[in-house]
Amino acid sequence: MRNILVVEDSPLVLKILEHLFRQEPQLQPLFCASLAEAQVMLETSSSLFFAAIVDLNLPDAPYGEIVDLVMQFNLPCIVLTGSYDEQRRDELLLKGVVDYVLKESQHSYEYAFRLLHRLDSNSQVKILVAEDSEATRHFIRRVLTPHLYQIIDARDGDEALRILQEQPDIDLFLVDHSMPGLSGFELVKLLRQKMKRNELIILGLSADSKGSLSALFIKHGADDFLRKPFCPEELNCRVMSTLERRDMLRALKQAALFDSLTGLYNRRAFYEQGVQLFRQAQRGGQELSVAMIDLDFFKTINDEHGHASGDTALIGFARCLREALPDTLLGRLGGEEFALVSHQDGATLSAALDQLRSTCGTLKYASGAPPLSFSAGVYHGAPEDLESLLHQADMRLYEAKRSGRGRTCCN
Repeated sequence: MRNILVVEDSPLVLKILEHLFRQEPQLQPLFCASLAEAQVMLETSSSLFFAAIVDLNLPDAPYGEIVDLVMQFNLPCIVLTGSYDEQRRDELLLKGVVDYVLKESQHSYEYAFRLLHRLDSNSQVKILVAEDSEATRHFIRRVLTPHLYQIIDARDGDEALRILQEQPDIDLFLVDHSMPGLSGFELVKLLRQKMKRNELIILGLSADSKGSLSALFIKHGADDFLRKPFCPEELNCRVMSTLERRDMLRALKQAALFDSLTGLYNRRAFYEQGVQLFRQAQRGGQELSVAMIDLDFFKTINDEHGHASGDTALIGFARCLREALPDTLLGRLGGEEFALVSHQDGATLSAALDQLRSTCGTLKYASGAPPLSFSAGVYHGAPEDLESLLHQADMRLYEAKRSGRGRTCCN
């Protein structure tokens, strides 16, 4: 939960903001209608707030005094205003506000909420700025710091390359085209040979007036390009949009690989990963074990205790499965059916599953529900192909079910 200070006196704007906050349960607003109210709130409880959304012109603060007040308490500040003044905008951005948002439409207020969400995740975002001009580095740092990014400086291409090698978790790389030693353009080509776009975002910078330079930068691996001098808003918008695009691609990849309920590999990804494991085992002359697992009487859980309880049971089982077999390929094939591939021999894997069964029996997933139980079939052998071994394990799973469930059958 993030507490957001909102200072606004317009009933219409308050109504819009209240509606948007109701859709964001992780954001808790506290509304003030004047500078005086906000001052009392900040002086007594400033540490409780994550950020502030403020109206630039209040009845008791017509010249933006609320911005100075909020920034005295080091709160990220998003400014709302009903009129556009370019000089005032530049003053506010250079003063260190997060952004300056016109009260024009529903989209404007939604943009302010996008900023709040980005602030919440930006503290985990590392940005490397490679620029030989100290003044430009200082300007970029001054513009980006209010957004709570982790910012690292490099004075030339060689230093930037060293930092990237030492800190592979850097998310975004702002690089000048022309630097001493290794140029930005050469650095982009070198990095893209090793790092994919979802691993490192690259934004090129240059004061060169050639229109072809931006296209050349992007064709060789940059995600975007900024021509110097640029305004603070442009830099912030480009950085935010590229990060959002990266996050969306990662979310799509996550959805394509993992089961949304349990977090285990889905059927398709499990088979893809399993085939790779089998090929490695074949090259190394190793044997593998596979198992097929079904939760017992799962339909009864759904029918008698509700589907929400069934989901809780699946989530709890998946968590226990990960904890019991941390170095094992695990997947949910659908419904209450799970599968795994392990380097353990059949007897060891069967013993681990028996221990897991005892743990699952203690899970609380619905009031008055019976202990959670599962049946399993295990097969250990030479890795001819994944499908044939899973078929053998499936035959042993049905044997476990015919024998009374709540047990593991192994070859």
